Amino acid sequence: MSDLLDDPREGANEPEFTVSEISSAVKRTIEGTFDHVRIRGEVGRVVHARSGHLYFDIKDDRSVLGCTAWKGQAARLTVMPEEGMEIIATGRLTTFPGQSKYQMNVQDVAVAGEGALMAMLEKRKKKLAAEGLFDLDRKQDTPFLPEVIGVVTSPTGAVIRDILHRLRDRFPRKVLIWPVAVQGERCAQEVARAIEGFNAFTDGGALPRPDLIIVARGGGSIEDLWGFNEEIVVRAASASNIPLISAVGHETDTTLIDFASDHRAPTPTAAAERAVPVRAELLARLEETESRRINAMRVALNYRGEKLRDLSRALPRKDALLGQSQQRLDLASARLPSALTARVSFGRSKLSQASGALRPSLLARSLQVAGERVDDRAKRLSPALARRTRTAQDDLSKTAARYNNIALAPQIERRKTDFSNLLARFTQAAKAQQTQHTNKLDALDRLRLTLGYTATLDRGYAVVRGADGTVLTRKKDAKSHVTLEIEFADGTLRLGESGTTKASKTKATDDQGSLF
Repeated sequence: MSDLLDDPREGANEPEFTVSEISSAVKRTIEGTFDHVRIRGEVGRVVHARSGHLYFDIKDDRSVLGCTAWKGQAARLTVMPEEGMEIIATGRLTTFPGQSKYQMNVQDVAVAGEGALMAMLEKRKKKLAAEGLFDLDRKQDTPFLPEVIGVVTSPTGAVIRDILHRLRDRFPRKVLIWPVAVQGERCAQEVARAIEGFNAFTDGGALPRPDLIIVARGGGSIEDLWGFNEEIVVRAASASNIPLISAVGHETDTTLIDFASDHRAPTPTAAAERAVPVRAELLARLEETESRRINAMRVALNYRGEKLRDLSRALPRKDALLGQSQQRLDLASARLPSALTARVSFGRSKLSQASGALRPSLLARSLQVAGERVDDRAKRLSPALARRTRTAQDDLSKTAARYNNIALAPQIERRKTDFSNLLARFTQAAKAQQTQHTNKLDALDRLRLTLGYTATLDRGYAVVRGADGTVLTRKKDAKSHVTLEIEFADGTLRLGESGTTKASKTKATDDQGSLF
C-alpha cells in the first residue's frame, strides 16, 4: 500500500510551460510553416481603423479567417477589399496571443477572376450613381474650338502620338501633356492628381489653363484598365470644372470614368476628333456660307427691283399729274402783266387823292394847336406839383403827431424797473455764490489743519527729531543721538545742547518717567 502512495501520478514528471512560452511556440510553428500563403475567399467584415490599419475577414461556407494589413501595407494594396468581393489574398499566417487567435497578415490582394471584378464594378457603379456622380445635369458642353487641350496619358505610348497626329491634321492647337501611369498601382492616384492639377491652373499663370481635358489610354484587359474604375478617378472626373473627354480602351471597353466624364470617345483618335473641328471643312463651310450670302443678296435685290417696277406701273404718269397745274400756271402768267398795270394805275389814283388833301397851311394849323396844348399843360404842371408837395407834408406831420402822442414813458419806466430787479437778482446770486465758495474754502482749510500734525500736537502729542532734523519714531533711533529736538504745540525744546538744560530735563524725566 505504501509503495502505491510513493509512486508519482501518471504524467506528473512532464515539463510545464507558461502561457507566454506556449504562445511563442505556437507562433513559431505557424509562422514557420505558413510564412507565405495565398488564400481565396469572400470578403466579410471590413474595418478601416483611424490609425490607417485595415482589418477584414475572408470566409467560405465553413470557416472564417481574420486578416490584417498595416498602414503601409494597406496603402500599397492595388485592390481595396470590399464586403462580398471574392479575392485572393497573399501574405503570411501569424498569431495574436492577446486573444489566443491566429490571423493572416496580408501583403497583396487580387480579385479572384473576371466575374468577381465585374460584380465589384457593378456594385461600385451603383454606389457612385446613387451619389449623383453620373447625372446628366452635371455634364458640361465641350468647347467648339479650345485654345489649349490638356491630355492625361502615358508620354511614351502610341496614344499620345495618335492624338497629336489627329489634332495636327484637323486643327492644330496647343497641347499640354500630363504624364501618368495608365495601369498598375500608381495609375489611379496619378490620373486623379493630373485631373485635379489641370483644374488648379489659373488664367494668366506660367502655364495656360486648358479649355478641355482628354484622359486617354489604349485597349487592354479589365485588370489593365482597372485603375480607371477606382473611386478616386471617378470623383476627380466628376468634380472637374474643365470639360473632360474620356477615351480609355477600345470601343467595347467601358470604365467608370466614362460615366463621370462629360463625353466618352470610343478611342483616343475619336477623342481628338471630338475635341476640334476640321479646319478645311470650316474653310469650305465659310466659303459656302459666303457664296450663299451673296446669292441671297442678289435674289433679294432682284425681288425688290421687280416689286418696285410693279408698284411704279400702278402710279399715274407725270404728265397727268402736272398737266393741269402747268395749264393754270400758263394762264396766270399770261394775265400777270395786265394785272400789274391795272394795280399800278389804281395805286397812282389813290396817291393823287391823298396828296390833294395835304396842304402847308393845314400842317401849320395842326402844329399851332399842338403847341398851344403843350403850353397849357406846362402852365398847369407847377401848381399841381406844389399841391402834391403840400399834401405829402401834411400827411407827414399827421404821422409824426400820431407817433408823439403814443405813451412811451410808462414803457420806459417799466423797462427800467425790470432792469433794476434783474441787476439786484444778479448781485444777490453773485454774493451767495461768493459766500458758498468762501465757506467751502474755510472748510477745506479746517480739513487741512485737521489732517496736519500740528493739530495732533494740541492733543498732547510731540514730534521728536534728531540733530539733523530727522523724525525719530523708534527708541533705539533716539538713543543713538546726543542732541534731540522735541516739538510741542507751543514751541520746541532742545535736549543735550548745554549741561543745565540737559540736567533740568533729566530731572523732569526722572519725575515723569522715560518717554521711551
